[in-house]
Amino acid sequence: MKRTGLLSFLIIFIGIVFIARLFYLQILNNSYNSPLLNNSAVKVMYDYPERGYIFDRNGVLMVANQLSYDVMVIPREVKPLDTVSFCALLKITKEEFKEKIARASRYSTRIPSTFLAQVSKDDYASLQEILYKFKGFYIQKRSLREYPNNSAANVLGYISEVNDAMISNKSNYHLGELIGTAGVEKTYEKILRGVKGVKFIQRDRFNREIGPFKNGIYDTLPISGHDLTLTIDAVLQQYGEALMANKRGGIVAIEPATGEILAMVSTPTYDPNLMVGRDRSKNFTKFYLDSINLPLLDRGLQAQYPPGSPFKVISALVALQENVITPESSIQCFGGYKYGSGKGAYMRCHCETNGSPVALNKAIYRSCNSYFATAYRKVIEKFPTPTEGLNVWSKHAKSFGLGNYLDNDLSVGQKGSIPDGNLYNKIYPNGRWRSTATISNAIGQGEVLTTPIQLVNMTAAIANEGFYYTPHIAKKIKGKTLDKKFTTPIYTTIDKKYFKPVIEGLFDVFENPRGTARGSIVEGIQICGKTGTSENPHGQDHSIFIAFAPKDNPKIAIAVFVENGYWGSRWAGPIATLMIEKYLNRETSRPLLEERMFEGSIQEEYDKQLKEILKVEK
Repeated sequence: MKRTGLLSFLIIFIGIVFIARLFYLQILNNSYNSPLLNNSAVKVMYDYPERGYIFDRNGVLMVANQLSYDVMVIPREVKPLDTVSFCALLKITKEEFKEKIARASRYSTRIPSTFLAQVSKDDYASLQEILYKFKGFYIQKRSLREYPNNSAANVLGYISEVNDAMISNKSNYHLGELIGTAGVEKTYEKILRGVKGVKFIQRDRFNREIGPFKNGIYDTLPISGHDLTLTIDAVLQQYGEALMANKRGGIVAIEPATGEILAMVSTPTYDPNLMVGRDRSKNFTKFYLDSINLPLLDRGLQAQYPPGSPFKVISALVALQENVITPESSIQCFGGYKYGSGKGAYMRCHCETNGSPVALNKAIYRSCNSYFATAYRKVIEKFPTPTEGLNVWSKHAKSFGLGNYLDNDLSVGQKGSIPDGNLYNKIYPNGRWRSTATISNAIGQGEVLTTPIQLVNMTAAIANEGFYYTPHIAKKIKGKTLDKKFTTPIYTTIDKKYFKPVIEGLFDVFENPRGTARGSIVEGIQICGKTGTSENPHGQDHSIFIAFAPKDNPKIAIAVFVENGYWGSRWAGPIATLMIEKYLNRETSRPLLEERMFEGSIQEEYDKQLKEILKVEK
């Protein structure tokens, strides 16, 4: 028994030592700062791993890999050559040759770096036969990205060559290597990239390769990147992009029960395959310089708009929480709200209630400005000073994730703006301001700005009756666990009981015969939503819509912004309800409406704006 125990111990001990050694070589010592790199008798060759694949929530492949070939160079080994024939072979100019050699030499004369990236398969075949004549150059295989669905460019992002600044900050990257630069590729670079292998080749005194250095004990194998499953529904994403054709704006849809992002559309967009291959740099420059369409701007995350009428539900919830109104409290509206004696102290309203009592439910489904301005003003004036009142209001609004970054796993974003008392103390340094000076905040105008993802997150919090999960794009990482912050609920400052009357009002936006979204009703699906028209001083107003469905146990929340779309029910409302129907039923039942959205264009309005811009520039 003792011998058996000793043998078991030795086997386990040797196994641990072996694993520890491998861990050291593959992980801890994988920074490639080994003295071997500076040993002139040793040639270093890297073996690049396959980058992790990316799938949608249903297992649809969204990002794959394709084989690529790079021409590598070790500057100290380059011998005098026929530059003209070499440049003709690689289809580059003599000036490009000199620039590439100089850059590689500045990086390192001993360590191989990429001389010419992403050679085509056809060019590879001819290069392979003749490149041996040019000392110091060789071909390295590596994988490039491939996007089977040609969609979700803003979500997936792209990879590009590391620059000098990146190399100085990241010791395990070398000149010519690829790195995630935008989107999911950037956020999950460490997960997707993998670990490159390295081989050390011994040379003799004549600089001939004679075999592995020290029998290969320092060599390591590449470790492929981890596969990543996104929360995105690829079918819904493509459908949203089709609906937004010839329009500018953003759509963000999430699952309220989890915070998982189901779709994140930004238009105008581009085919992600254009950011792969030898033309990547040319295409990127083209997109970057397009200051009109801004295809590289992710409008769902970065575009900041006044939220307009959808924000009125926040004014209602804050007023309920502060006990300055009840669901039964009513006002009369005669086409507007007068809040001062001056000519400009008047807020117009299109609720068309004509003096009949307006309580919370009707105020929501008719979108009465006067009601929400009254509720907002009562909150501010409840406190001794406007500063205190506005700070309380601001704190409640921010608890919905507004006015701040959402701490998500997306590569870009804007924080929006939810003003507080300190802001107006700066605007009015004498301190002589009142609630009426900020009254536009009540209806989502004034100093209030939101991004589509913030607005849909607010909608999810309402659907959940008081809490939300941090929106996120990663659903599952092979071999890894998801960050706990994505599964931990975040509660608003509003009590649960106050959400029910607001949700009923949002339901009546569709169900009441005079509801502002009555024309977008979907048979068989109970939708709660709010139309919005965001004032725009630079052209036609923006079309906005928020919604969630079904009313009970919601499966999807959505926010749609269509720039210069006139009003909420014209473009954003139909697009939102088609997206909801597509997700819940996997098909749609309104072909005429669908066709109108597919073929509809606001290009004429955008062309008008462009003409005005050109006039100003002249």
